[in-house]
Amino acid sequence: MKTGIHTATGAALLALLTLAACGPKSAGQPGTGGPGGAAMPPPEVEVMTVARGSVVLTQDLPGRLRAYRTSQVRARVDGIVEQRKFVEGSDVKAGAALFQIDARNYQTAYDAAKADAALARATADRYKSLLESRSVSQQDYDLAEARVKQAEAALARAQLDLDNTHVPAPIAGHIGRAQVTEGALVGHGDATLLATIEQIDTLYADFTQPGADVLHLQQALKSGRMKHAGTAKVELVLEDGSIYPLPGKLLFSDLAVDPGTGSVSMRAEIPNPRHELLPGMFVTIRFPQGSADDSIKVPQRAVQIGQQGQFVMTIDAESKAAPRPVKTAGMAGSDFVIADGLKVGDQVVVNGLQKARPGTAVKPVPLGGAPVSAPAAPEK
Repeated sequence: MKTGIHTATGAALLALLTLAACGPKSAGQPGTGGPGGAAMPPPEVEVMTVARGSVVLTQDLPGRLRAYRTSQVRARVDGIVEQRKFVEGSDVKAGAALFQIDARNYQTAYDAAKADAALARATADRYKSLLESRSVSQQDYDLAEARVKQAEAALARAQLDLDNTHVPAPIAGHIGRAQVTEGALVGHGDATLLATIEQIDTLYADFTQPGADVLHLQQALKSGRMKHAGTAKVELVLEDGSIYPLPGKLLFSDLAVDPGTGSVSMRAEIPNPRHELLPGMFVTIRFPQGSADDSIKVPQRAVQIGQQGQFVMTIDAESKAAPRPVKTAGMAGSDFVIADGLKVGDQVVVNGLQKARPGTAVKPVPLGGAPVSAPAAPEK
């Protein structure tokens, strides 16, 4: 009886396995025409078609921003600071009161000098009338007039000291923190620094260019390989890599190379109406060196570096990715200028380089919406 049961059970299991093997294949198995069996489409990459044109060669150099004008507010008389009259970090106008220094001693000295000057003038006037009647000598009258001059000079000094107890802003601009507090003793002997005012509506960008680069540029201009840029406009590249929206202009370049650094000092002027930039910031100045005609440029991200040097990824006639060694000849803004390795009509991969493996088929997509023509056949 047990043997019959085991035989029936085995027959049932065999029938189930046979039915499972003969059943329909799942949609994910190869060869069914489903998603798993369909060939993967080639990956899309964004490409640019190489063309020649005029380019302005630029150079990026590190620099630092400086205030257009800076004024240090210092004490001109000795005394105790009674009051600070400005808000730290605010904008002040020229002549605005910044500090008040205790003026009592200077007011007393002024009043005494004023009285002394009045007495000297009265004495001189009396001597003048007496001189006409020959009651005093000419020498006495001359001494009285000299005493008037001395008294008036002392009065002017006393007036100046009294005025200097009111510390004004010498220029309009942005004032920083106060360097002294109320109750501090300040002096004019060491000219105590009270605050600093900076004009930052416009900033200077100071930077240096290597002397060797200057010589190379002069040789390129002389040989005709490059022409003068014809513009003094510069761009500011911020620390995060973004471009400051307002262009500046190159002001001057020193005529001598610094023997200590081997570089030439340069300065540019940068507008800063919204006070987005601050003095002391490190920036990169992108300025024009010259222009060149009939040149090829590609975006900087399209150029890669391998063991054999620089190369770009191109699309061949079979729509496959193919590396192409290139040589660069400087920068044109954020683009590389290509000196050798590319020709007109070549398609260069700009975006999607991680998908463009050498020898793999790809689908070129126009960069920036421009139509992509069929890759040119390789030259024989």
